[in-house]
Amino acid sequence: MNSELMSIRSTRRFATASPLRYPGGKAPLAGFFADLIAEMKIEAPVYVEPFAGGVGAGLALLRDDLIHRLVINDIDGAVYCFWKSIVENTAAFVDLVADTPLTLDEWNRQKAVYRAGDERNPLALGFSFFYLNRTNRSGILHAGVIGGKSQAGTYRIDARFNRDDLIRRVESIGSNSERITVTDHDGRRVVREHSTNPDVFMYIDPPYVDMGSSLYLNAFTHRDHAELAEDINAAEDANWVLTYDAVPLIRELYEKQFAREYELTYSAYRPGKARELLVASVPVARALNARASLVMA
Repeated sequence: MNSELMSIRSTRRFATASPLRYPGGKAPLAGFFADLIAEMKIEAPVYVEPFAGGVGAGLALLRDDLIHRLVINDIDGAVYCFWKSIVENTAAFVDLVADTPLTLDEWNRQKAVYRAGDERNPLALGFSFFYLNRTNRSGILHAGVIGGKSQAGTYRIDARFNRDDLIRRVESIGSNSERITVTDHDGRRVVREHSTNPDVFMYIDPPYVDMGSSLYLNAFTHRDHAELAEDINAAEDANWVLTYDAVPLIRELYEKQFAREYELTYSAYRPGKARELLVASVPVARALNARASLVMA
């Protein structure tokens, strides 16, 4: 495993497409993925995220017709219900974005809906997840409301809830609903199911090791990381990119794969640049080596 720092380049940048504020979101990688897919000459690419979260990169690629289909998977029930509602019940979700009050009373009500976790009403559960994501500090579900209970600061509960912009993003996703598949499977299952399809480009962004319990709805144990690595390593001839925190456990689990550290600028949960690890399958590593303009050591 090479320890050189890799600087990721791309030929274009994309406007924000996801309605979610996601800690550690990888939307900035959309241009890099677009260049990789073009270099690999995947004619009708199916973009798959087994641990979807905000799906920032995938939505940007779909919106610009750079992929044929998008598969959004997240085992967390609230996240799944959010995406399912946007894709299958767009108009009703838009009405909720437009009309739901931005008050502490409503925040408490939505928090109770989220905590109840009743998937029998996916629209209500999915919207509660969205509401808290847009009104909590840094979009973190267990963080407090922006502005605090006093609502006396410069930024208040509505600071990240631009209704018009959010409605545009939701409607854009709804307009592509026939090209989107939403599932709630275990991430390992999704990796296995799609790893034999040559038209699939898979971006795998699992819960990280060091920040797992504080940032992710479904944090991983060391055993979870190891079991996922078994499936990913077994699919080394598929088309996938994996990102992780650059810790010894992950380096060891993927020591036989192409891996480089890279820097990504964050703003949601920590300032400045975060150094992370990018791991690539054999076909993707081949594309990176063939097109040196994509990266710079």
